Order: sequence, then structure tokens, then C-alpha cells
Amino acid sequence: MRSPSSPVDPGFDVVVLGAGLNSLNLTIAFHQQYGMRCTTVVRVPVAMNEHTVTSDQLVLGAEASDEEMRDALLTLAAQRPAGRPALLLTNADSLIEFIDRFRGELEEHYVLAQVDGALLARLADKADFAQLCEELGIGTVPTVTVDFSRAEEPDWNGERELPWSYPVVGKAANTAEYHHVHFDGKRKVFFLETPEEHLDLVRRLHGAGFTGRFLFQELIPGDDTAERSITAYRSSRGKVTLLCAAQVLLGEHTPDALGRPAAMVTGDFPSLTAAAERFLDAVDYVGFANFDVKVDPRTGRECFFEINPRIGRNNYYVTAAGESVARHVVADRLEERDLDQVVVTREILYSILPVRLVLRYLRDPALREHIRRVARTGLRNPFRYRPEGLWMRAYSVVSGVNFVRKYRTVYPRPTDTGF
Repeated sequence: MRSPSSPVDPGFDVVVLGAGLNSLNLTIAFHQQYGMRCTTVVRVPVAMNEHTVTSDQLVLGAEASDEEMRDALLTLAAQRPAGRPALLLTNADSLIEFIDRFRGELEEHYVLAQVDGALLARLADKADFAQLCEELGIGTVPTVTVDFSRAEEPDWNGERELPWSYPVVGKAANTAEYHHVHFDGKRKVFFLETPEEHLDLVRRLHGAGFTGRFLFQELIPGDDTAERSITAYRSSRGKVTLLCAAQVLLGEHTPDALGRPAAMVTGDFPSLTAAAERFLDAVDYVGFANFDVKVDPRTGRECFFEINPRIGRNNYYVTAAGESVARHVVADRLEERDLDQVVVTREILYSILPVRLVLRYLRDPALREHIRRVARTGLRNPFRYRPEGLWMRAYSVVSGVNFVRKYRTVYPRPTDTGF
């Protein structure tokens, strides 16, 4: 193992925008594969990024504008030796939009690895994503789309009765657009149990000035273990070089983090990875992608919910299963070559939670016993990445205790719906 105090120079730099686990899991991949430290650029400092051996943190300040962030990136670029390449990556929707906004200026100094603005807008919209899946024969969730920009029109469908029995799920079609709207009770995902709750949400969204599209979907039953995650990379030459899928075991359940996986087990999911590859090829995708899927326990049907035009917060499950995500973007964008396709099937348990907490939420005895077996040799936690120091190890313990307290409050026992 290379000494964390003596990073290796791979001949290129990596700058990652954004804080927290979103960026930490990426910088771990580059440190593990190349022995290097990345630079993490953040507005608000986060302790895990400050203390990790995998990156140096550049803090801009909470009030830093997009233009100030752009200028900071250009200043960083000016400090590099002439001719030295640098990758610019991010794992946050709003910062993907930032990179696209300043693409012309940034591309003069950085190598980018993400889709252009037109495709980004199409994919970021969950309603458009569902339509694409339908055209490709990929299963999706029955959905009613409400366009709030038409709220004053007489034929607006915002307050019409939904065609399913309650409960139903509500969420914004475009996460980045929804990010800028504020109202009491705002959540990432709504679990609506009555027609009155549905109408109340519609009126609050309208009152808050929301003008985007909002999706109301039939509730697919099943707890967190019915969910799946797929991570992929498709090169600029049109080849999907990386595919990895995992079964979610337990997700976060606080209002601002609902839907984020916190524990997953990787494995062989050929129908999921094949569908993901078909989708990426159909839209001529470039870069990392992450798909959210749920398997309907009534039928076994795989329902694709959305594509995130980024690698996904918990991407360490890919690297931990034996295939560094860093290798694929470096080969494509810096070495200008395609790797042979890797479909990761090795089983590991990725978890930022204590294993005992995860096991308590697994109601299927066979799955619980399987996870016990995998955990004995295949437990992987990014906060316990081996080269890290004592601070990160202590953080993993404190974080685990805090998660136990949170689950007792917000999700004390597993439910049939995951809500």
C-alpha cells in the first residue's frame, strides 16, 4: 500500500466539485488506483473532505457565486504546469449544470466527462426518462405528470383525481429545478396517503411559485430491499465499458435524504445491466451514469425510476467490488482508448451503517443470512478505507451511532412500502 503522506504523481490532476460522500467516494477511487490526491472544491467545508488522505480541500465560502467558483477553477488551472491535463468531475446535479453553463471556458483548461446541455436537460427530467424507457421496452412506473407552468390554464390536470388507489408517490421531474423552490414540509419524495394530501401538496407547490413538472406515481410495494442501483460508464467513442448493479438493503429515511441507499450488496443482475447498456447506447450517452430501479414484488417486473447523469453518491460499491471507477474515465478521456467492458458481479456489502442495524431491517431470513455471510469477508465502508487516518476511523464509529439514533426516530421498523 502506498504511503498516504507520499502521493504518487500520475501525470495528471483531478478536481472534484462538491462536498461530502458525493466527492469522497470518487477521490478514494483515484487514490486507490493511482496513489494520488485530488483537489476537492467546495463552498462549505465538510470535515470528511478535510481529513481524508485522498484529497486536498479548497473552500470558497458559503456565499461564493457560480462566477467565483469558475474563477477559482481557472486560477487552479493557471497554477498547473503547461501541458499537464486535469479532469474536472462532480457528483451533484446543480454542479453538473454549473459545468455545463461554463463549459466553453472550462474546456480550455479541463477535460470534461459528461453529456452536453441538451441531453442533460432531457435525462434530468424523470418524465422524459420514462418516455424514453417506454420506447426502448424498458419497464417504468405508471406516472401522471403535472406541469405547473400550465397551472392557470383551464384544462390543467393538477387537481384531477389520480387513477390509482392510495398511497401514491410524488416527486419533482427535475431535481435541480426543484432545488430552488422552498415551502413548509418540502421533501425529496412525498408519500401521499389520501386525496387530500395530494391536493394539499399541489396547492403548496403552486403557492411556492413552482413552475416545473411534478410526477405522481403508482406506489410499487416492497421495502428498501426491492430497490436496485446500477452504475455505468460509456465512453466518448460510444462503448459501455463499465456496468455494476447492486441490491439496496437499507436506504436513508430522513426527509432531505429519502431514497439514498446506505447499504447495498453487489452481485450478478444481467437483465438490469443489459437494459442500462441499451438505454445508454440509444441516447448516445457519454460519461458516468447511475440508474434507480425497483422490482415489483407482485410481478417481478423491473421498473426503472430515473437516470442520474453522474456516477452516484455511493459509487464506492463499484470500486470496493474490485473495479476502480477511476480507471474508466482516465482511459477514455486522458488516454483516449476504450477498456474492455467490465461487468462487476463480485459480491461485497457496501455499508455506511453498522451491520447489526442493517440486519435488523432485513425481514427475509434467507437474505439476512446471506448478508451475514457476505459481511464476514466482504464488508466495505468508505470511511474505513485502509490508508485513512484515525480521524476517519473515529468518524465511522460516530456516524454509525448517529445513524442508529436517526433510524429509531424516522424509520423505527421496516414497512411494506419503505416509507
